[in-house]
Amino acid sequence: MRLHAHEYGDPAGPPVVCLHGVTSHGQRFRRLGEGPLAARRVVAPDLRGHGHSDRSPPWSTATHASDVLDTIDALGIDRAAWLGVSFGGRVTAAVTAREPGRVERIALLDPALQLPADVCAVQAELECQPHVFASAEAAIEERLAAGTLFSTPREFLEEEASQHLEPVEGGLRYRYSAQAAIAAWGEMADQAPPIADVPTLILHGERSWLALDAHVERYRERLGERLELATLPAGHALLWDAFAETSARLARFLETQPR
Repeated sequence: MRLHAHEYGDPAGPPVVCLHGVTSHGQRFRRLGEGPLAARRVVAPDLRGHGHSDRSPPWSTATHASDVLDTIDALGIDRAAWLGVSFGGRVTAAVTAREPGRVERIALLDPALQLPADVCAVQAELECQPHVFASAEAAIEERLAAGTLFSTPREFLEEEASQHLEPVEGGLRYRYSAQAAIAAWGEMADQAPPIADVPTLILHGERSWLALDAHVERYRERLGERLELATLPAGHALLWDAFAETSARLARFLETQPR
């Protein structure tokens, strides 16, 4: 299925495909594509069930990977660098394992490659509850009260509210399918995708709730010097809590010659 895709930067530049996390959307990459990566063609799809893309099932990791490949085919992109955030990191890893020839390199930002089943069960259960806000301000205040953001500028959350909230009966809701999110949490409890032999950057938030040590070790054993690692002063939301540091790391990684 062809997804709704947001594009930023130089249409003639080297392509970078950016995949967002569960409950998110492609416009999260606007600041990156119009700033540090403006010399590149930044393509950021809304995954199935999210944003302005179709919401129909199935919502498996394999289907998300197929959707993204169909989308870049339609956009005339044969090979690209890839960037995946959280669940988008899992989808990026799945694309890379399936079609390594179409992947120049990958950057994984706090990737949810595989999570403990109990964590996924709790998060899926939360999606069963209604999330309707009386106002954009109420949605912002709930994010701040959750305790998972540490240094996110308020203007980032205001932009998120303007882009991602949609009117529903009784107020406003984030623009994604709860069923798709529940399915994604189930997927994240499954085995991590195989590791492909491509240059890889893994960025981790030092205050993130997500544990990556076991996955980092797997990637280190498989990739050796083709793996770059960094821990940044952020929680799970690296592009919000530490935008400058994260974008600088990404820009350097994309310019580095393959080993």
